[in-house]
Amino acid sequence: MIEKIFQSEIKLISKTFPKEEKYSLTDQVRRSSRSICANLAEGYRKRIYPKSFTAKVIDSAGECSETLVHLKFANSCNYISDEELRYFEQKYDEVGKILNFISRHPEKFLPKGNSNSDNK
Repeated sequence: MIEKIFQSEIKLISKTFPKEEKYSLTDQVRRSSRSICANLAEGYRKRIYPKSFTAKVIDSAGECSETLVHLKFANSCNYISDEELRYFEQKYDEVGKILNFISRHPEKFLPKGNSNSDNK
């Protein structure tokens, strides 16, 4: 689900933005949406270190918020409809809640048998 929203749907909708937005809004919304998954993947590999894991999940949540801000800009410029914005707001809100839960409970995502108590 996450990859579909962040890759396919964002890419498709951002293709409709004007050419003059190619190196600004189009690029920004694509980069921030991809960073959500990238930060989460990097954090997952660092989950034996709860603080590092949590930091990457928080970064991912920040990119989620940033993407939504870019989509709100696109809506205010009439590049996307109110309906499209509501769709993305609902999806990003759902993902944000999941990321918030993960960042508040990193212990639930530690590898089985993890004995690292240093919290590096």
